[in-house]
Amino acid sequence: MRDFVDGSAFNFEQGQRARKLFAAVVLAALDDAIADDRKYGNGPEQIARWARSRDGREVLSCAGIDPNERVVKGLMEFVSKGVRTSVALSREESERRMAAEAEEAEAA
Repeated sequence: MRDFVDGSAFNFEQGQRARKLFAAVVLAALDDAIADDRKYGNGPEQIARWARSRDGREVLSCAGIDPNERVVKGLMEFVSKGVRTSVALSREESERRMAAEAEEAEAA
């Protein structure tokens, strides 16, 4: 019984590591699309094309993201904002965004 539990825990941990790896691939694809948007102006179209492709759907699924049209629209919106993923995921950016939303709420 103990071997089964250890094996299950090991398999779960391996699955979590694989999911994180695929999530990193999604973040890299977003950064590439943002770079394309800055350089050529077609970033949202590039990420949409990738997310709708067979490889993109597979990577999104392996990252634990349901590859539906709502997700594609969200990825396109993220790319159109032009904020790199490393910046968007940082604590400073989160605090800045929250402060800006609070100022907007006070102004309204």
